[in-house]
Amino acid sequence: MLIHGTCHCGNIVFDLDWRPEPSEIPARACTCSFCTKHGGVWTSCPTGSLRVRLNEPALVSRYDFGTQTADFHVCMRCGVVPVVTSRIGGVLYAVVNVNTFEGVDEALLRRSPSALDDETHAVRLARRQRNWIAEVEFVERGD
Repeated sequence: MLIHGTCHCGNIVFDLDWRPEPSEIPARACTCSFCTKHGGVWTSCPTGSLRVRLNEPALVSRYDFGTQTADFHVCMRCGVVPVVTSRIGGVLYAVVNVNTFEGVDEALLRRSPSALDDETHAVRLARRQRNWIAEVEFVERGD
């Protein structure tokens, strides 16, 4: 299943190739202060691939807080955060915000809270390596 997503203004666009076809999509509402304030609800498909296109890269900022192990890609024009990445052992991993999906049946989403504040650094990175998308490509407009 190819899932298309975008920030509000279309500056950050992604296509998630979810393999195999999902019968449901886990949608984890992180309870950290940043995700709560932004309404971040994250999903990933470790067997899938993600292509992110930045139409105006100068209007994308990266925000890392707390453990400083993940970059939240924030559109500076509209303020939406569609993608989070984490570089672990030279590999770029990612999750995407289900609230930025376009044309995905809401009935596919299995929403649940996700409290990760008590994770150790090692446990956090190991979880991301197991569960986040490992095939990630970023391209800038014109590439």
